[in-house]
Amino acid sequence: MLSCFSLLVDTRRVVLLGKTGTGKSSLANTIFGDTVFKTSGSPKSQTRICKAESRSVNGRSITLIDTPGFFDTEKTEEQQKKEMLKCVLECAPGPHAFLIVLKVERYTDQEEAVVRQISQYFSAEAFRYAAVVFTHGDQLDEGEKIHNFVNQSKGLRDLVEKCGGRCHVIDNRYCNNNQQDPFRSNKFQVAQLLCTIDKIIKDNNGGCYSSELLDAAEREIQQEEERIRQSSRNMSEREIREKAKIGAFKRFWIRFAGVTTGAFLGAFLGVLVAGTVIYYALMQLKLQHLAAIAGMVVAGGLGPAGMVLRTSAAVGAVIGGVTGYYAAEEAETVDEAVDKAAGAVFNIAKAFTCKAKKGTEDAENHASFTPSYST
Repeated sequence: MLSCFSLLVDTRRVVLLGKTGTGKSSLANTIFGDTVFKTSGSPKSQTRICKAESRSVNGRSITLIDTPGFFDTEKTEEQQKKEMLKCVLECAPGPHAFLIVLKVERYTDQEEAVVRQISQYFSAEAFRYAAVVFTHGDQLDEGEKIHNFVNQSKGLRDLVEKCGGRCHVIDNRYCNNNQQDPFRSNKFQVAQLLCTIDKIIKDNNGGCYSSELLDAAEREIQQEEERIRQSSRNMSEREIREKAKIGAFKRFWIRFAGVTTGAFLGAFLGVLVAGTVIYYALMQLKLQHLAAIAGMVVAGGLGPAGMVLRTSAAVGAVIGGVTGYYAAEEAETVDEAVDKAAGAVFNIAKAFTCKAKKGTEDAENHASFTPSYST
């Protein structure tokens, strides 16, 4: 039987990224040479959920992960995060390549924002594994090459440079592979794109893009696989893998709820804890104009007090996030994860405040003590 490990090694995992309406699903169908992903001429996103499909293309096993478009106004931020988490699980232990999909049209602030979001969801390292693919290549002027089009925009030039100069175009109109110009045929364009993906893999020593989140996702999936194998003896490795991803998603989303709750409360309570520490420290120094300085602290004003406030919020968010993650480990539902995370963060904040108050009071008592000497 083919092992799950060999399935992962032999398959090239490719993630399609881009804003709504750029033609990611159409590109995936063109690569596969078949209508696998749902498409439409509507400007609305047809890919409502992250979806992965595998096919053999030109002797290669390819898994394409089609993601919902960035700036899909019909999706809430929570829904977008859910789909990005599904994307992480679908491409675990990591994608071999990212295809940043753009249309042959003017490069706007939205495209710039997509590039920023890619950096946020993944990292700047992701561009080492990325290529830019333009759809609707039939919109190019007669005889115009895609690199000439790219050079007309500084934003596009910078993006392609980030991706190591890797840039391709797909002609949506010329699906017929017997065109007079072979360079405009999909068959030729897909072959060139696959060669670029092979080169990305080679340039990265056969490895795939990875991160702590992807590593954690793969560990969670493997643990789910072991549980499934013990209870289900008649499932194929591919079926086990798919079922394991569903179970891993549930666990990750519950923990994500804990992290989000913990980070939010941690940032907020971090400010309050910092305010308490500063207040007692100022009382000990018996400074004049205490009210004015305390007001600066609360407002996040200038100077060391404001710096402490902003830093404490960031530190509080990190501590709260970690606390929320572990508190949510045993939760069975998102609501339970939120409750556990909130309780854990409040307890930590309360303990910090008590210690800060006790420490400054002890220091004040020590400072006011006047030793007596016998004569």
